[in-house]
Amino acid sequence: MTDTVVEVGAGASPPAAGGPPPVPEFSIVPLRGLPIVAALLVGLVVAIASNSLWALTFFHVGGGGLWTGIDLFVGLVIGPILGRLSVPARIEFSVRFMPKMILIMPTLVAMTLGAGFQLARHVGNLDANYPHHGWLVASYIVVGVMAVIALGLLEPANVAVLFELKKPRPNGERIGRLMKVFVYAAGITGVMQIATIVIMTFLASR
Repeated sequence: MTDTVVEVGAGASPPAAGGPPPVPEFSIVPLRGLPIVAALLVGLVVAIASNSLWALTFFHVGGGGLWTGIDLFVGLVIGPILGRLSVPARIEFSVRFMPKMILIMPTLVAMTLGAGFQLARHVGNLDANYPHHGWLVASYIVVGVMAVIALGLLEPANVAVLFELKKPRPNGERIGRLMKVFVYAAGITGVMQIATIVIMTFLASR
């Protein structure tokens, strides 16, 4: 494992003989991304407070589309590639990718669910006498399960990977297992997102 040469960023120290692979310096929460997250959340609050149909549709469709795309890309593209990388390469990828996901995924979940619920209220889809109310309830169940997986499984695995990488001697095998949990959770939610898209396009065409 230590015979593999990996180009690392500033702040990384060369591996000691028989020691763990080097880990580049990184921040668990990328501070540069916080203003973007804050701006999106403020925009979401304004959209909900103003009950603007365009703004609510923008946040719901934009957030849901990005959530779906990222989940499918991580689960179906990055996952298989990551599983074939060496431990040093996996660590190098993780310290650059995982901190960004800490900000991206909760923001997209909040955008999609917050704007979606208000949008349904705005157009009257929450009324029990809505002709396709059962389909809407089914979409809420699917989205609820996805949110639980994203915030209760995917995000904790993400945080656990980053804290493991911050240790003086990170456990490569544990990082690999946590990354599998992260990737599988993203893939599952991505597939479930397809079911949501089917329901939403059905409702939009009626």
